[in-house]
Amino acid sequence: QVQMVESGGGSVQSGGSLRLSCVASGDTINKYSMGWFRQDREGVAAIAIDGSRSYADSVKGRFTISRDNAKNTLYLQMDSLKPEDTAMYYCAARWSLYTWDRPLRGTEYRYWGQGTQVTVSS
Repeated sequence: QVQMVESGGGSVQSGGSLRLSCVASGDTINKYSMGWFRQDREGVAAIAIDGSRSYADSVKGRFTISRDNAKNTLYLQMDSLKPEDTAMYYCAARWSLYTWDRPLRGTEYRYWGQGTQVTVSS
């Protein structure tokens, strides 16, 4: 079973940037599809075992998801932040048989972190 802890949240002005990190323990993430979600399990971005990515339309071109399997860490680089990006952000993991699997539905993920708050002011 994998446990995850998010960090990197904070308060920024509109147009600013933040980088979220999610450090996993208890298992290696190279067997898991990983994703970032925000309040009410709204899908933000997901990355498959093979590195392929999916993004919500609202963040395409502004956010970048990445993973470092050697560090057992998931990242979310958030640029050009908007006030509507304000939310609690959660990382999640899904054990998967398929290397290309990267769903954006929160119900597809079993393991969740506690979240990190992102606040964007106008």
